[in-house]
Amino acid sequence: MVISLLYTIMKKLFLILIFIGCFSTINFNVNAQCSICSKTVSQMGKKPAEGFNTGIIYLMLIPYATIGVIGYKWWKSNQVKS
Repeated sequence: MVISLLYTIMKKLFLILIFIGCFSTINFNVNAQCSICSKTVSQMGKKPAEGFNTGIIYLMLIPYATIGVIGYKWWKSNQVKS
């Protein structure tokens, strides 16, 4: 009983790590700047513009990740009760 539970947990963890690994190796070239920000940052040079763009994407992903974690925990708690 304990071994099958441990196997299930390890299998889920392995799949999550594979999923994260696959998406962390993919490099998307995304521009998330408005026209005003793009013009202002382009005057500073290429490296600051890339950092600024990365910061915008990071700030954009945090709410989606938070809602995803809350939704998963909510779904998981409702699934256990059923």
